[in-house]
Amino acid sequence: MIRYTPLTAEEPENRTQMKNILLIIFFLSSALQGFAEDGSRLWLRADTKAHATVAANKKSPSIDIAIAELQTQWQGGKVNLMIQKGIAGQARNDNHEGYTITSNTQKEITIKSPSEKGLLYGAYHLLRLQATNKLAYPLNIQESPKYNLRILNHWDNLNGTVERGYAGHSIWRWDELPEVVSPRYKEYARANASIGINATVLNNVNASPLILKPEMLAKVKIIADILRPYGIKVFLSVNFSSPTVIGGLATSDPLDKAVRQWWKDKANEIYKIIPDFGGFLVKANSEGQPGPQDFGRTHAEGANMLADALKPHNGIVMWRAFVYNPTNDDRAKQAYMEFVPLDGQFHDNVIIQVKNGPIDFQPREPFSPLFGAMKQTKVMAELQITQEYLGHSNHLAFLAPMWQEFLESDTYANGKSSFVANTIMAIAGVANIGDDTNWTGSHLAQANWYAFGRLAWNPQLTSENIADEWIRQTFSQDDAFVEPVKDMMLNSWETVINYMMPLGLHHIFAVGHHYGPEPWGVIPGGRPDWQPWYFHNVDTVGVGFDRTKSGSDAISQYYSPLKEELYNIHTCPDKWLLWFHHTPWNYTMKSGRSLWDELCYKYDLGVQQVRDFQKIWDKQENQVDAERFQHIQSRLKIQARDAVWWKDACLLYFQTFSRQPIPYDIERPVNDLDELKQIKLKISNYENAKR
Repeated sequence: MIRYTPLTAEEPENRTQMKNILLIIFFLSSALQGFAEDGSRLWLRADTKAHATVAANKKSPSIDIAIAELQTQWQGGKVNLMIQKGIAGQARNDNHEGYTITSNTQKEITIKSPSEKGLLYGAYHLLRLQATNKLAYPLNIQESPKYNLRILNHWDNLNGTVERGYAGHSIWRWDELPEVVSPRYKEYARANASIGINATVLNNVNASPLILKPEMLAKVKIIADILRPYGIKVFLSVNFSSPTVIGGLATSDPLDKAVRQWWKDKANEIYKIIPDFGGFLVKANSEGQPGPQDFGRTHAEGANMLADALKPHNGIVMWRAFVYNPTNDDRAKQAYMEFVPLDGQFHDNVIIQVKNGPIDFQPREPFSPLFGAMKQTKVMAELQITQEYLGHSNHLAFLAPMWQEFLESDTYANGKSSFVANTIMAIAGVANIGDDTNWTGSHLAQANWYAFGRLAWNPQLTSENIADEWIRQTFSQDDAFVEPVKDMMLNSWETVINYMMPLGLHHIFAVGHHYGPEPWGVIPGGRPDWQPWYFHNVDTVGVGFDRTKSGSDAISQYYSPLKEELYNIHTCPDKWLLWFHHTPWNYTMKSGRSLWDELCYKYDLGVQQVRDFQKIWDKQENQVDAERFQHIQSRLKIQARDAVWWKDACLLYFQTFSRQPIPYDIERPVNDLDELKQIKLKISNYENAKR
């Protein structure tokens, strides 16, 4: 402890003493600030005091970054970086991002790649092995990404808000660019490069046409210039009506010659200032967005018009398949119904971007039947990193197990084993990034950004390995900390399902913000497929959506033998039961319980699991810094309260139809249904839900 005694001007010795004390305080303060555990460093927290020797056979901005990263962090011997064509790590002729890392001892290591980006990825891989204590000599590593395009989709608006964002405002400061450039742009690029993400869409799919105006493109150029050395291409979401809104044309019809020329001219303008621009992401004829159907044209005709404009520049169009209209058709069927008839009609630089499930990023969905069905069209998967339907950034939900379940699902599209991971050409994730100090609103939510990048590079990685990597780099190498926290993370997604929507229930959220439960919700005059009852169809007989032949027959969109398994209520997996079957309350589940009792036990299990998470985390108080410990502890308290809210709201509401008692050996409801129905949250686009 430093004791301070007030000094007077007549005491020169004391003044010297005071000066020394102030210097000590200054240096202590600086040191503490330098090691502040505020989450801003993400998983890139290695000591940067090394002085490693690094040599390269070529010079470039990307290689300079790789050299700098290794020089300041690598604790071993010399590292050689070599551009070399045809290396073993180059898995496919069309991919040049692979690399090899070889060494007989730690005294000298060689990283080879046919590209500068590959060397950068190899450098980060080597540092990851060091940071996780996974180095084992001799090294003989061969790596190449599964997908050429591994992209983050930002739903960021030009006014700084983020749609479905829960980590503050957008990191893109459009009002300051191009004069003021945030240092976070480079930090963002570094984080993405470290996990292999090689592209980003800067703006919301609900796009403003203004993004294509010259003054905005000048701002986009600044960001593109910063991201380029880190191997990241920039894409933009575009509004299909841009020729009319900002181009002054009378129409945006994709077959109109003037419209086609406008898009060609706009593409030429963009590539003149951003030569490696990636292309366009388009949300069209979906949720009120304009599109080719406004002019009697098809999705293929709209996408191909843009593809023609981008083709001379090697640009691509990512055309979203998230479409549904207010019809009598099951919403889960509509994307398939619109796009499968167009299979084979899209140009080769068009990729259809399909959400992982047929509804909308629900806590658990079966894979969309479009995967495997589009046999003559390039398809990419769209995952949601931001937790729109998973408790925002208040709830712990490590999503690697969700994505692993999706990617490992067998579509049977070719009459034999055909996993989703093998039916797609690229993969996108809707970002959970904002301007919060910790980037993602919650320290633990950083793990989902990390997991997306790692799985996009290699979908065969296990959730356990990814969680282990992230914890060791972000928090601690101590197994006494790593193992219980990893177990908590790996169980968290299933836990959220248990207390929110078990057994295939889906989309029973409060309308609008999608945070709390509202299975009773009704939007007066709203379309049916925006109402929770549309999805659960509860009545005195049972609950669930009938997607068999006696209902919407959505199951018919899947291939055999999967569809036969799903049609039969007795063979349909429990996790999908209420997704595909309106099931009687007294139906005997595989556990031997009735559906009603099983539902009650699942909800109660979710509550108890979150309380176990609290116990696990509280035991780590002496293993982690106070700032992050308290932050995560406070979020788990919110999650525990919310879990009870979900359990009570859903069981008390469904009980009015089942007319059966809640089993007496589970926790009693602590809320009143009428009071729960009065809860109305107001949540902005960029804030966490608060109750």
